[in-house]
Amino acid sequence: GMYAMPEDSVDCAIFSPPFGDLFVYSDSERDLGNAGSGEDFLAQYKFFAEALTRVMRPGRIICVHCTDLPMRKGKDGAIGLKDFSGDLIRAHTDAGMVYHGRATIWKDPVVEMQRTKALGLLYKTIRKDSAMNRVGMPDYMLFFRKDAPNDQAIKHCEPGNIKEATKIAREWLEDLRRNELCAEIPDDDLLSKLVQEAQFDVYEWQHLASPVWMDIKQGNVLRSIKGVNDEKHVCPLQLDAIRKCLRLYTKPGDIVMDPFNGIGSTGYEALRQLRRYIGFELKPEYAAQAGKNLSDAAAHGADMFARA
Repeated sequence: GMYAMPEDSVDCAIFSPPFGDLFVYSDSERDLGNAGSGEDFLAQYKFFAEALTRVMRPGRIICVHCTDLPMRKGKDGAIGLKDFSGDLIRAHTDAGMVYHGRATIWKDPVVEMQRTKALGLLYKTIRKDSAMNRVGMPDYMLFFRKDAPNDQAIKHCEPGNIKEATKIAREWLEDLRRNELCAEIPDDDLLSKLVQEAQFDVYEWQHLASPVWMDIKQGNVLRSIKGVNDEKHVCPLQLDAIRKCLRLYTKPGDIVMDPFNGIGSTGYEALRQLRRYIGFELKPEYAAQAGKNLSDAAAHGADMFARA
């Protein structure tokens, strides 16, 4: 796992951790989702956060997808919400990261109501006592920075500045070749695509800078599977959210990591965009599906750039 990895070796981590003790994803005692309580989960997550900080490159970003968690009358003594995003912020800052920001991912409250039948979202609660109604629960993407100079700056230029874009793209190309990536793609074809990526429009930046991401399609996820002993279905991270993180916080050739690999959603997008990828997964069924998804992504990425 991460304890065997060298320090300062990961350029960006993008992941959705287990949501406390809400779901059980596998039977493994190493699975954080098998914690006996939310407190037990956070006690174990502390060690994970410290290990992750160690392997992150200075100046680079961790992206954590999460949501707040429901409180249950029988288990928690009241109906309400737990500040899970706040718990994660405290865990990562205690581990040495700097809280860099958050994006709120809009989700349809009608879909949430139909899926969960949460009392606070039901129309009949409006008629009975609207003091018990609440707004829908969004997802969040939390950002943390390892606070030190970044010696691997992610450079861009304004659209139309082909000279500067080509200069940046050549640096990326050298990095790809140095790591023996995309050997089957001629330099000219690869450089052409990299020149496009090096250009960053101000309107694209303004869109990414929005504190609320309204355009994340909840159904745009990788095809998933269900193992025989699953208590809950695997919950793939939305591909649109992953793409935004990759665009803003990585460059071609960077090492992207997902310590909760699942079926490989983060790696799927990373490989399609000529990033390198490291993922960890405990459950054999998920790992097998991830292997297929990552192979498809690598083939697609090479083909897409070859046809540029």
